[in-house]
Amino acid sequence: MSAPPPPLDQVHWTDDDGQPQQARWRSLAGHPPPARLQLVGDDLDADTAYRLASEGTGLLWLGDYHLARQLLQAMARRFDSRAQRAAARRSPAQAATAAAPGAAFHRHRQAQAQRARVLGLLLLPFDADHGVPLRRAPDVRQAGLDAHGPVAEHYVASLRELHGLVGAFEWRKKGVEIPALKGRIHPHHGVFSPVRGEYVDLVAQAPLPAAARQAGAFDIGTGTGVLAALLARRGLKPVTATDLDPRALACARDNLARLGLGKAVKLLQADLFPPGQAGLIVCNPPWVPARPSSPLEAAVYDPDSRMLRGWLAGLAAHLAPGGEGWLILSDLAEHLGLRSRDELLGWIGAAGLKVLGRLDTRPVHRKAGDTDDPLHAARAAEVTSLWRLAAQPVKAAPPVKAVKAVEPG
Repeated sequence: MSAPPPPLDQVHWTDDDGQPQQARWRSLAGHPPPARLQLVGDDLDADTAYRLASEGTGLLWLGDYHLARQLLQAMARRFDSRAQRAAARRSPAQAATAAAPGAAFHRHRQAQAQRARVLGLLLLPFDADHGVPLRRAPDVRQAGLDAHGPVAEHYVASLRELHGLVGAFEWRKKGVEIPALKGRIHPHHGVFSPVRGEYVDLVAQAPLPAAARQAGAFDIGTGTGVLAALLARRGLKPVTATDLDPRALACARDNLARLGLGKAVKLLQADLFPPGQAGLIVCNPPWVPARPSSPLEAAVYDPDSRMLRGWLAGLAAHLAPGGEGWLILSDLAEHLGLRSRDELLGWIGAAGLKVLGRLDTRPVHRKAGDTDDPLHAARAAEVTSLWRLAAQPVKAAPPVKAVKAVEPG
């Protein structure tokens, strides 16, 4: 019998009458509940709010919802202003060290995590139907239901996280136009959105191996299902798409049904490969070898390149004769000093694979041209590639020469 699930975390506070109170704590980003919680309202000024949050105190807002939004913006301005002043105080030597690609990346992530921690401590009460019982609060019940699912009781969560799940809910309703599909993909909360469509275009343009027409295709780590849908639209069958995350599989199922491809793609929960072989195996792993700071970052950061190396190591065994593996990968990690090209090529060779060719494209997203981005130099040099890989032929062992027996004597 399996062990019961661990109890949900709780937050505790004392009300105006001095009575202890508690509520469930929910964080889709996996943040722990604050150890201290204070009831606050419309009279709280931004300097005090920023100081308390910086000290780790959770601020449970009971005032006007729109004033809470304004307070969150004011706290963000104070954090950013202090970060800019700290950067200006660095010595020339410190500034040069900080500008090195790897150091800039780690400092940027550290600052992002600290910013999320501080701003994430402005909290709201939620009813069991995910509604916010505050003055002038919008109706966010459906967005909360899509992200959290049904819950049994009221809870406390971050206003900043609420903004994120409402934004994800709007993306899900609107969808992302994918010209190669002549349709839209609707990402669910917590599933990486294909807003950077250049990699989709690479999969649409690459020449299909003949083996794919005969033995079908696998899409490993399907996410929204965008690449599985594209392979099916290109006439491949069967197409099997895998993902370990149930949220991704639900998202892919929804998108495939919307595109009329529900029966063309088989979805399977698996860590990397399904059973069997295919003539084409596609994988778009997380591009940056770093540890995610929350479950929502798992589609971006791949600790120690585990998914990438696991896919390469298992590819040859799952390729049908004459088949190809298509690896969709940005070289951003190389420009950040987090992984070298020689490492990647070494993993490819060690897995018994060879490179048949590569298709490259430049990113067109907004950050590539943002000179204020701390990682601008790396983003400006970034290239996204589709690597066409095949299994190396197994060399036959040399024949054993017969040895003539010599009679004794």
